[in-house]
Amino acid sequence: MPSRRTVLTGALSSVALAAMPFGIAQGRERFPLLAGGRLVPRDLSAYRQIMMSGGPGKDGIPSIDAPAFWSAAEAGGYLDDGDIVFGLVEGGTARAYPQRVLVWHEIVNDTIGMRRLAVTYCPLTGTAIAFERNDTAFGVSGSLVNSNLVMYDRDTDTWFPQVLAVGISGPHAGGALVERPLVWTTWERWRAAYPRTDVLSTKTGFARNYERDPYGAYNPPEGYYAPDSARIFPVLNEDDRFAPKTMVLGGRTADVAVAFDLATLRREGQLIQRVGGDAFTAVYDPGLDTGYIFRGASDARATMDGALPGSVRWSDGRALEPVNTFQAMWFAWAAFYPGSAVHA
Repeated sequence: MPSRRTVLTGALSSVALAAMPFGIAQGRERFPLLAGGRLVPRDLSAYRQIMMSGGPGKDGIPSIDAPAFWSAAEAGGYLDDGDIVFGLVEGGTARAYPQRVLVWHEIVNDTIGMRRLAVTYCPLTGTAIAFERNDTAFGVSGSLVNSNLVMYDRDTDTWFPQVLAVGISGPHAGGALVERPLVWTTWERWRAAYPRTDVLSTKTGFARNYERDPYGAYNPPEGYYAPDSARIFPVLNEDDRFAPKTMVLGGRTADVAVAFDLATLRREGQLIQRVGGDAFTAVYDPGLDTGYIFRGASDARATMDGALPGSVRWSDGRALEPVNTFQAMWFAWAAFYPGSAVHA
């Protein structure tokens, strides 16, 4: 497997260089942090010690800071039905961010209505997560922890591994970012659910070959994305219960982490995982081919009244607390959360 530097520089040689709150920001200060924090299984120094260069330097992978958008009809000329997009809904506005654009930039600093977000994607770990950013913006540090993107905020230069979503160095070390719901799905499915969606366009201000993914392809998975392919970088913990690139749905609180095998959830529709004295229920969304995790156990039948976690309805009328959920390659989830409960 070639190095990340080889993959990216080789690819660049041919071109010129309805959402629900998942945490409470502490006031509306310049930098939003999660009240109550988020699980950090190791001392922060352990992440700093394993942090290593991924090849490109700081901002060598440029974030998109002035995103331009297509209509769904305009995007149809660029995207195939099976192309991966990352979708969110904020204040009634639906937006899709194509994976084959994000693979070249990893961060989009966007604004939807009054909410400023950083939409992030790490191709090495298969993780797409959205964060509140208020008046700051995020950039790509060029470093990795557990093969995962390390972001930095341009206001304080605090560094955050994307999956951990907790600062490991800088003024906000130990602080947890506030996440927003973002789903991994296909263009065909997202367009069907949100026909009036905006779509991040290729008008980024950078010369990149947005027709090509330098790591492989997801439709179908091949190259680096193949389930049994090798990772490139070392990690703090290895776990062979699944093939390294198997997709799991993960969620974490301030105390525990839990993951569900996406293929099993797809087959069963609804799963419960108990963790010590706590419990979590995962629900499959057949429309977007993803799932959502809720805190608490419920045998009541869950149905979808639309898309995204806010549309889940329970037959007994209860309302379980949603836990921000995202897909991840198994090796990455296990590296960050070695004590994670897993429903296989």
